Amino acid sequence: MGWPSLMSARRLLLAALLALAPTSALADFHLCNNTGSRVGVAIGYKDADGGWTTEGWWNLSARTCETLLKGTLVARYYYVYAIDYDHGGEWAGQAFMCSRDKEFTIRGTEDCLARGFDRTGYFEVDTGEQRSWTVQLTDTAEQGPQRPLTPGTPMLPTPGRQVPSQLPTTPVPRTPAPGTPGR
Repeated sequence: MGWPSLMSARRLLLAALLALAPTSALADFHLCNNTGSRVGVAIGYKDADGGWTTEGWWNLSARTCETLLKGTLVARYYYVYAIDYDHGGEWAGQAFMCSRDKEFTIRGTEDCLARGFDRTGYFEVDTGEQRSWTVQLTDTAEQGPQRPLTPGTPMLPTPGRQVPSQLPTTPVPRTPAPGTPGR
């Protein structure tokens, strides 16, 4: 094997090793629509300035996932609102934030109606300060028996329930969460 062939073989071997080397997982906030319906999703979070921001809409086809926020999560609590386009119902909660019918990015959660926005009840997602998190929306009929979950993937019940519950993977002592964002 000549010098150029040896260098080419080494480069090829190095490229193969790099391709097989483990990479660090991207730290993002994901939402999976594990229902048979199309779903619209909005999210609320504290922005870099410490103020509240709400954004929407991500339109997810049945049985698909979407990254709502890219990068390492910087807060413990996030807020989600989702609506079932095909069968009606919603995944909602008691943390009231602003939204609107069309695509939006809204700064602040105060005086939604006076500012021309809708006042919408988002449900709280406690990430436990994980770097990455996935929320899964499911139909009740599809949940079946409860199984242990992968860390960071709470299962949420059928739309129409007022306050979706999250199922932690391990028991965690929790204090009652207030009904409005303000952490």
